[in-house]
Amino acid sequence: MKKYNWLIALLLVSKIAAAQTLPSTQEVIATINKANTYWQSNNKPEVRAFWDHAAYHTGNMEAYEITKNEAYKTYSENWANHNKWMGAKSTDKSKWKYKYGETDEFVLFGDWQICFQTYIDLYNLNPEPHKIARAKEVMEYEMSTTANDYWWWADGLYMVMPVMTKLYKLTGNQQYADKLYEYFMYANSIMYDKKEKLYYRDAKYVYPKHKSANGKKDFWARGDGWVFAGLAKVLKDLPKNDPHRDEYLTKYKNMAKAIVKCQQAEGYWTRSLLDPQHAPGPETSGTAFFTYGLFWGINNGLLKESKYLPAAKKAYNYLTKTALQESGKVGYIQPIGEKAIPGQVVDANSTANFGVGAFLLANCEMYRFLTNKK
Repeated sequence: MKKYNWLIALLLVSKIAAAQTLPSTQEVIATINKANTYWQSNNKPEVRAFWDHAAYHTGNMEAYEITKNEAYKTYSENWANHNKWMGAKSTDKSKWKYKYGETDEFVLFGDWQICFQTYIDLYNLNPEPHKIARAKEVMEYEMSTTANDYWWWADGLYMVMPVMTKLYKLTGNQQYADKLYEYFMYANSIMYDKKEKLYYRDAKYVYPKHKSANGKKDFWARGDGWVFAGLAKVLKDLPKNDPHRDEYLTKYKNMAKAIVKCQQAEGYWTRSLLDPQHAPGPETSGTAFFTYGLFWGINNGLLKESKYLPAAKKAYNYLTKTALQESGKVGYIQPIGEKAIPGQVVDANSTANFGVGAFLLANCEMYRFLTNKK
């Protein structure tokens, strides 16, 4: 019996040790290539410029930056060309809208604006005016209006905040930074929980109007993943002397603390952050965005390595050992939606473009972490 217990203890120690070991840079590159080659081999780039496809491309462009694999850049270029370097295509500004909509009049809706992130990245690699002409036209028009309620759902913060910081960095137009802050403060006023330091998906889900299955506050993992990753991207491009930088930095650091507290022992986050039993089991998209955000903060000296690296490593271990399948498919991605759904099946075969994008982002930051250590 003693020998049996000793063997179990040894296996547990070995498993924990394996989870704590870091991969090599070559292993991370291999993981990026495995997942991205699988995705691109099975999905053509000639699809619309809506949020889910565009979120994949934010990861693909990071993968290109790390690997310099020209096929990755070409894939995003083909997508951009297919969409004429536009989001929603209406030219009649009097009909432009920004509530939810998938047709061409919803030019001001953030889900049609995230594509501009990739267009700007491609422009920076090879500057040609047509690549950013529509992005500038749309965002300059948006900033000329009196409305400030453009970001009424958590996802929108990932979709558009980085567009504004990228254009600010590119053009030097101060209005991008000013309006970024104005729109962000509106979003905080309707969906930020000051006590938990997390974001509800939108005003419909604010507690106690909405509760999880067990009567708790219901913070959707992917929704908070969008925000956390979006804040990292803002901090990356926003000048150090921006008067509102502390606002984004404080939200980001407080989110990091809150996120780490609700990580599961296996490294993943459940779909409802504070109620694991609401929709139990692993979920990759939220986990990948959190992994990206944590490693980005460590890499840029904003999060203490001693405090946050264990959580980031555990999360990365889940992404590469459980989420990534032998074929290269990234599994356990909750399908398109806006909340954690009790009973919804999310398994090894559950994959989606935006989740692959998040997976690539996480791996790119792991690569940078390892490179910084050399």
